[in-house]
Amino acid sequence: MIAKRSLATGPIAGITIDGTIKLETVRVRQWKLPISLAIFTVLIALLAFPFSRQGTSTFRLSDRTSSVDLGDIGVPTASTLIVCALMMLLLTAYAAWMASRYARAGMWVAIVFGLIGVFAFITWSAAGGLVPVTGLLFGALSLSVPLIFGALGGVIGERVGVVNVAIEAQFLFAAFTSALIGSVTGSFFLGLLGAVVAGALVASVLAVFSIKYFVDQVIVGVVLNVLITGLTSFLHGAVMQPHTAALNSPERFPRWPIPFLSDIPIIGPVVFNQTLIVYLMYVIVPLVAWGLYRTRWGLRLRAVGEHPTAADTVGIKVNPTRFWNVLLAGGIAGIGGAYFTLGSVGGFDKEMTGGLGFIALAAVIFGGWDPIKATLAAMLFGFATALQTLLSNLGSPIPSDFMAMLPYLVTILAVVGFAGQVKAPAASGKPYIKG
Repeated sequence: MIAKRSLATGPIAGITIDGTIKLETVRVRQWKLPISLAIFTVLIALLAFPFSRQGTSTFRLSDRTSSVDLGDIGVPTASTLIVCALMMLLLTAYAAWMASRYARAGMWVAIVFGLIGVFAFITWSAAGGLVPVTGLLFGALSLSVPLIFGALGGVIGERVGVVNVAIEAQFLFAAFTSALIGSVTGSFFLGLLGAVVAGALVASVLAVFSIKYFVDQVIVGVVLNVLITGLTSFLHGAVMQPHTAALNSPERFPRWPIPFLSDIPIIGPVVFNQTLIVYLMYVIVPLVAWGLYRTRWGLRLRAVGEHPTAADTVGIKVNPTRFWNVLLAGGIAGIGGAYFTLGSVGGFDKEMTGGLGFIALAAVIFGGWDPIKATLAAMLFGFATALQTLLSNLGSPIPSDFMAMLPYLVTILAVVGFAGQVKAPAASGKPYIKG
């Protein structure tokens, strides 16, 4: 009898008394997390000592829509930074100790460390200023909504075996269509429906060329991004601008506060006083996560994306499954495109998505092709963007050029730091040729 190779403990190889062959095990220390935490701890320590700022940082916990006034909380900037730096140092030491024992620090370490680090950075930046907490969180959620829909579309597409690089094109075409239909019909519901159809239409082009004609999926996605960008820019200038009132003035979704829940301090105005698109997001994210892992649809989808040949042998039609799920992914991404015009801006402008489709694709990778993790990754970028805006308004001493690149820098660091630990679906990007 031969024992399985283990990555736990037991460095001795040989034959046991009962004749079982015991192989030498390999123990690996995971130093990636402790090193990352140490770097960020040093950065906060630099803010606490060489670049310390004096004064009081004030946090406003309520806004004018809040039913309960929690008042303002002021903290001394310099001493708060020191305390935060010490707490981060302790967490870093704990992560290093766990790594030295060939163990992994729990996810809670990274979460708590991140919260402390963000609080410390905001406190330092807001010295002598006021931080509207509710406004910051509301802005973060609003900026995350289209990214979340795009990331969900990317997860479904790649899980079924098709790399959806065309999320940006789906965003743009859906935003254009929703603005046009919403303006002509005067109905934001029809505008939203048009956005879903527009996203699915762009996805159908990707599906036909990549699934039926076996064209490289990345190339098709890039071409679609360029094509839709040029097409919507042309139509905006040639059609919409001369008739703005009739063709580019859609009604935006109103906010619908949920009774009682919207009165919860801090969280209520942020989460439960939103538009229909945001409430759809609350439903679609858990629905996709549940369906992907708990239903026959999800099982077939994942089987096609991992082992299409094996799926074909048990009667699953691989290419039709890919085609219809890519259309579904495009429709979900289309809802994110509608948010730009019907939920946020109230009109279409050329290239208004600003490359967020690529950020959504990065969220898919960062989230390990999992709906929930991809959603959290999208929310991370949204928070970074909202924080950049807030710090600019507070007059942070950080250069404005650096502040402008902060959301993208956070995304790059997140992908570089964690993407190496995730594995893409085995058949993602690979066409299936039967026979």
